[in-house]
Amino acid sequence: MPSQPTFAPHSSSTLRLPRRGPLLDTKSHIVVVGAGAFGGWTALWLLRAGFKVTLVDAWGPGNSRASSGDETRVIRSTYGDNETYFDLNVRALELWREHQHRWNKSLFFNTGVLWFCYEESPSMIEATEPFMAKHQLSYQYISVKEAAKLYPHIHTKDLHHLVLDPEGGYLKARESCQAVQEALVRGGGQYKMALVKPEAIEKGRLEAVILSDGSTLEADAFVFACGSWLGRLFPEVLGDIITCTKQEAYYLGVPASHTSLFDTMPVWIDLDGQDFYYGIPGNAYRGFKVGVDKRGELFDPTHGERISNPEVLAKARAFMAHRFPALQNAPLVESRVCPYENSPDGNFILDTHPEADNCWFLGGGSGHGYKHGPALGELAAEIITGKRDLENLFRIR
Repeated sequence: MPSQPTFAPHSSSTLRLPRRGPLLDTKSHIVVVGAGAFGGWTALWLLRAGFKVTLVDAWGPGNSRASSGDETRVIRSTYGDNETYFDLNVRALELWREHQHRWNKSLFFNTGVLWFCYEESPSMIEATEPFMAKHQLSYQYISVKEAAKLYPHIHTKDLHHLVLDPEGGYLKARESCQAVQEALVRGGGQYKMALVKPEAIEKGRLEAVILSDGSTLEADAFVFACGSWLGRLFPEVLGDIITCTKQEAYYLGVPASHTSLFDTMPVWIDLDGQDFYYGIPGNAYRGFKVGVDKRGELFDPTHGERISNPEVLAKARAFMAHRFPALQNAPLVESRVCPYENSPDGNFILDTHPEADNCWFLGGGSGHGYKHGPALGELAAEIITGKRDLENLFRIR
C-alpha cells in the first residue's frame, strides 16, 4: 500500500511492443462485470458499436459498497506532467456535457477547482500548464491578498497562493452510474443483478461465468470492471496488484451565517503533499464534504463496515477547523466510506488475462478514475473489440 496517494500517476513505462486484442465481429456477445464508472460506460459504448452486451453487477450501479458510490466526485484536468490523463479528462468533460444534455439530467457541475498551494511553483500545477495552453485553457492565479477578499471564510495565511481551474467541478456519482445503466437498457442492452464467478480458463479462452442464481452466462468476450473485487476474482493474476483501502468522506453542517459562502465556492484541493484533503461544497444542500485522499487501512469491500475511524475523523476535523475556521464546531451530519481500488503506480489497468485473450481486466481507478468514465469507456470499447492497440500505460506491469 502506498504511503500517500499517487495524485499524478506515473507517466513513464517500460518500452513494450504494440499489442492488439482479437478483432471481434459485431455479432459477438460481450459480458461486462461491474456497473460502476468503468464498466457501465464501457458497456454502453460497446452497445453503441453494435455488439450484444450484458452488464452484470452484484448490488447495482452506484451501490454503497462500490468505489463509484456516494453522491459526488471531483473532476479535474490537473495531472502534473501526465498528458495521457489530461487528454482523457478533456474528452471526458466533453462527453459529460454531451450526455447530461442528451439525458436532460444534471450530472456535471462546473464550479471550478480551487487548489491551495504552499509552494511558489507546485509541480502538479506548473507541469500541466503546457497542456492547458495546448487546449486553449488557462488557470487563474490568486494571491493570498486577493483570496482574503474572494474567500473570506478560508484561512490562507500559510499558503503561497491559490490556483483556480475554471474548467473543473464535481459530478453526481451514484446518479450518473444509474443513468448510464438506464441508457444501456433503453438501448437494448441486458442488465442482470448477480454475483459472478468466472469458470476455469481452458484452451486459452474463458467460455462462461457462473451467476449467483446458479445459471451460466456464456459470451465471446468478458470484461471484468469490478473495482476492488478484481483481485479477489483473479488472485493469481491481480491478487498482488489490486489492493483495496478504506477512504473516508465527511459531511459537515455549516453555520447558517456562512451557508452562501460555503455552498457557492469551488471544489477545493489542499496540496500539502501529505494528506491531500479535498472538498465538494453545496451539492443538494447535503453539507460541506471533505474527503481524505491519503491511503487508508486495507479494507474488505464486501464485508467491511462503513464506519469512520475516530482518529482519521479527528485529524480531518482539525484540518477543517484550521483551513475553514467557521467549521471549528460544525456538526458531522453524514459520513461515507469509499473503497479505493489501488494499482501499484496509480495507473488504470486495461489488459487481458495472460492465459485468455478474450478475458479483459479494466480497473485500477486508484481514487482518480471516476471522472474519466465516459472517455475511458469509449477508449476501452475500441481496444477490447480489437480496433486499436492496448495502451502501454494501462497494461499489467
